[in-house]
Amino acid sequence: MGRSTPAIRPWCLALVATIAASASHAQDVVPTPVQSPAPLLAPVAVDTSVAPFYAARPGTLLWLTEPGRAGAARLAQRLREARVDGFAEGPALAAAVEAGLARGLPDDDKVISSAWVRYVQALKRPVAGVSFGDPALAPVPQSASSILAQALAAPSLEAHVDAAVRINPFYWALRSAALHKGLSDDPRVLASLDRLRLLPPRGRAILVDIANAELMTIEDGQVADRMKVIVGKTSAQTPLLAGTIHYVTFNPYWHIPQDVTRRTVAPIILKRGTSYLKLARYETVSQFGDGAEPVDPDSIDWKAVAAGEIEANVRQRAGGNNMMGRMKFGFVNDQGIFLHDTPHKGLFARAARTLSLGCVRLERPEALARWLLGREPELPGDGVEQLVQVDQGVPIYLLYLTARPDGEEIAFARDVYGLDRASLAPANIGSN
Repeated sequence: MGRSTPAIRPWCLALVATIAASASHAQDVVPTPVQSPAPLLAPVAVDTSVAPFYAARPGTLLWLTEPGRAGAARLAQRLREARVDGFAEGPALAAAVEAGLARGLPDDDKVISSAWVRYVQALKRPVAGVSFGDPALAPVPQSASSILAQALAAPSLEAHVDAAVRINPFYWALRSAALHKGLSDDPRVLASLDRLRLLPPRGRAILVDIANAELMTIEDGQVADRMKVIVGKTSAQTPLLAGTIHYVTFNPYWHIPQDVTRRTVAPIILKRGTSYLKLARYETVSQFGDGAEPVDPDSIDWKAVAAGEIEANVRQRAGGNNMMGRMKFGFVNDQGIFLHDTPHKGLFARAARTLSLGCVRLERPEALARWLLGREPELPGDGVEQLVQVDQGVPIYLLYLTARPDGEEIAFARDVYGLDRASLAPANIGSN
């Protein structure tokens, strides 16, 4: 990756605040329009036919053997519960599985396999409303033959069924609590479970829960640490994203977005002159990122910049008052979103922390850097931007969880973005 990220979109509220503090007449940045919620449950169209699997293995019985019957019985149990997984046809398929077990004919093995394929494909369906900066993190639909081959190779079909439904500890805990509380059709539960399917069951990951304004570091499905965060206000929502963090940037520049420069910086310079740039610790450069060279601000036609006729690259130098703070955590995404420090620590004391224009500000960025790097971060001196590679990229998920497990209870968060307000019945996921 390059030394600095490209010009970012005007997402962070702190960005506006620092300019406004320098000049009371600075114009407000026009926020990005509120995202329309994507459909809660997205259908998938993949191969559901079990015929090729059985044609390639004449006489094979997967479920109607003595050990296989326990797996089929467990499958029927999970299918009866499957409305909570967003799989509305689960109970009907459970009845078909139980009838097939009772008859025990060779064709009934195919009926049970078909039910299993449809359920697995539903659990692996795409997650609505999430943008994947790292495509490797997106759920991968599987063919019927692949799903059944894995089942055939499993030492225990009963354990294999349970493992597939558990997905990860967060998902299983919320699913179990919802069933215990009789909340299988609650739209907040359905929406949160749909998004939680993305989390890996093992390894390290970062979860930013937008609805609760909290970040969690996760190790093998368990929370290692928590911290408060500040997320986007309702008119500039933090988007749902999945990406991978490969490096930590210490003493980052703030690359001022072009529309902020046009709407705010240029008009101030036209009133106060280019001396304002030095006062605000801004500098003009040839480009953002590697190869940036200084540009004399007096050589720039600021009237043309304000009119949107030309662009000027303005960045804020690193230091204590930089709006990125002392460090930021970037990852590839199409929204220009990243995590960063902030000099405005008092905002974390607020109960409602929907305050930014989309980027995520961290209560304890040094703790996240320490966890990512596996050692105490060594901060360079002021004014020196430094990128430090993370040994192995760590996936990060920005999700919106209005329902979270709390033992056998469920903790509900206010639906501040209105993504889960519609009362949606579970869909028939997996049908053609």
